[in-house]
Amino acid sequence: MKPAPFEYYAPSSLPDAVDLLSRLDADGCDMKIIAGGQSLMPMLALRVARPEALVDLRLLEDLDYIRKEDDGTLAIGAMTSKQAAADSPLVRSAQPLFQAATELVGHRQIRNRGSVGGSFAHADPASEYPAVALVLDTEFDAIGPDGLRRIRAADFFVTYMTTALEPTEILTAVRFAPFPSGRRWAIQEFARRNGDLALAGVALAFDIQAGLCRDVRIAAFGVEATAVRLTAAEQMLEGRPAQPIAFEDAGKVAAAALDDPMSCIHASSDYRRHLVGVLTARALGEAAARTH
Repeated sequence: MKPAPFEYYAPSSLPDAVDLLSRLDADGCDMKIIAGGQSLMPMLALRVARPEALVDLRLLEDLDYIRKEDDGTLAIGAMTSKQAAADSPLVRSAQPLFQAATELVGHRQIRNRGSVGGSFAHADPASEYPAVALVLDTEFDAIGPDGLRRIRAADFFVTYMTTALEPTEILTAVRFAPFPSGRRWAIQEFARRNGDLALAGVALAFDIQAGLCRDVRIAAFGVEATAVRLTAAEQMLEGRPAQPIAFEDAGKVAAAALDDPMSCIHASSDYRRHLVGVLTARALGEAAARTH
């Protein structure tokens, strides 16, 4: 199929893009922002999305960067490709969980075109990124007519493919606080084929102090309308010995705590719940075994 007709715009600067979005919004235009296009283009082709106008950010080269700021924050520009993030030694050393999650996204051809910011803004519940953002307390910079706004991950993801971004706002950067040395992390997912969207997945991070689990953060993706923190499993594991029996117990608690896992032709609600339990236990074991 082919997309429904739409007006196409490619602003050459960030101020021009914000001004364009404001004018289109004032006119009551149904508009979509396109970054890399690896998620949006299939939706346009299938006419799942039928915007009246498409605003392409491909000319905003100043949003393509990876840098460490003075306070140790890792800042990634929204138009940075996923492959650039996956290949970056800085990302690998500063945010290994995010780097590992990026390598799980699709295939290299998809990562070459898909943007980091576009994936976060798309907020697909099967995406690895929202869960990782919840685990890492990621912050998002958005600019609109009223200036810059910083949004915490806990407030950014609202529901199915919906974020806190206003129609006239553009996501400009993703910000990660320094990842503590020695902190354990892992991400596990299950997909029908390599590169497919995950039927379920789990991302997590925690510390081991005197043999006990501390500051546990676990998030699941691919199971509900958006990524979800598994707080019951976190609380159960806090202060427990970092041993397989505790990880198995955490997996059971994580699975039981899910509100209403999605069901589709590929995976029933019960199967997704089962996967979360198994993947949680596996990811905890993987993280505990890390030596770096």
